[in-house]
Amino acid sequence: MKVLKGYVQNRTHPRGYIAERYIAEEAVEFCTEHLSDVSTVGVPSSQKMGVSKPLSSCTISLVDRDLSNQAHLYDLENTEEVLPYIEKHMIYIKTTYPKFRKRTKWLQDKHNSTFIQWLHFKAQNDVRIVQNSGVYLLAHNMQVASPKDKNLIVSNTDFYGVIQEIWDLDYQKFRILFLRCDWIDNTLGLVVDELGFTLVDLSKIGHRNDQFAMASQVKQVFYDDNPMHRGWLVVLSMPNREYNDVIADDVLGDTRIECEPFTRGIPNFDTFDDI
Repeated sequence: MKVLKGYVQNRTHPRGYIAERYIAEEAVEFCTEHLSDVSTVGVPSSQKMGVSKPLSSCTISLVDRDLSNQAHLYDLENTEEVLPYIEKHMIYIKTTYPKFRKRTKWLQDKHNSTFIQWLHFKAQNDVRIVQNSGVYLLAHNMQVASPKDKNLIVSNTDFYGVIQEIWDLDYQKFRILFLRCDWIDNTLGLVVDELGFTLVDLSKIGHRNDQFAMASQVKQVFYDDNPMHRGWLVVLSMPNREYNDVIADDVLGDTRIECEPFTRGIPNFDTFDDI
């Protein structure tokens, strides 16, 4: 009686509610007994059986470099903290390649192919006290005075650049580190001012057919802003880390090693009178 009373939802018609609920219950029991072997509609039985089973182990595979760069680029371009760097990189590309600054598709393709490496060095230099991407190379090469000059002169030439990529060439038994750099054009982007300081313009890139240098051949340099010449940077160098400045009179040991600029000669002392 307790079960039958539970079927009643309205005491006005108790017999009707009891009859309807009882018939519905008997119908459900009939279906469950005679349709037990019939497959259900919806989720496949194979997925039901594997619900409580543990997952299989992961499979490690090598991804194509282009596909990996696409994944990294998508992650960077959808990160809010990286958006200011995207704008800076587009400005950098337009400044470096002024001939293509109005070609939107070319700029976007260049941005997609170089943004990851550019951000790697740019972000590190911004958060560090010192830079690590400026390099200097002293090369022994042949030069001519003009395009029509046929008399080659062998001399030493200074090259300044910025590291773009670090290559590790594996020859099985040994490895060699190479640096792919953007070298500054010695004609358009390199000058020496009246005080003997070497100034460079990082937007004047040249020597595109010879971008590589061995890590053991270059020397680290720093580029500092020049307030007197907008767009030009002063080249500064530091002594080697193993350099020890030993002075007998320096009892307190407070000798300071300043950044020395690259100069090609002693400046003219008459210029100081004009200042």
